[in-house]
Amino acid sequence: MFPSLDQTTRLKKCFVRCPLLLLLFALTAPLSAQEFSFTYDHFALEVSDLKDVGDYYARVLKLREIPHPSEPEGFRWFVIQGNTQLHLIRKDTVPEENRKSEHLCLSTSDLKTFISHLEKLEIPYWDWPGTPGEITLRADGVQQIYLKDPESNWIEINDAPHHRE
Repeated sequence: MFPSLDQTTRLKKCFVRCPLLLLLFALTAPLSAQEFSFTYDHFALEVSDLKDVGDYYARVLKLREIPHPSEPEGFRWFVIQGNTQLHLIRKDTVPEENRKSEHLCLSTSDLKTFISHLEKLEIPYWDWPGTPGEITLRADGVQQIYLKDPESNWIEINDAPHHRE
């Protein structure tokens, strides 16, 4: 049953005169689903040899190193693109497991040139099944390769189309 015109008028007057009541009503009203918009910020890797692994990312992937904002000891940070970063964190012990499913993935519009760069540096790469020097062609047409940093962390490089800045 709808409120009468008189009841509606009284409710309006009450909300005007009682902002606290209006606030309480708003807080107890059903909440709508929250939509989140995320931006990829960084990927962090624990490493035991910070110098060797950091130098690898600078030399092989040509990532630009940036200063850590407060703790320069035990960290090396690199820009991937825009504000997206790679954070290397030195730890005395790092679990050493061959987990290819856990990897950093970077996309390039020119995979062929990147593979030539790897070959010049004599850096091995594999396809997803593990065949050395081969490229995986995914069902969606994306080509991908995998390489390892000096502490055997997997890195996928593919040619998936992305908006590039």
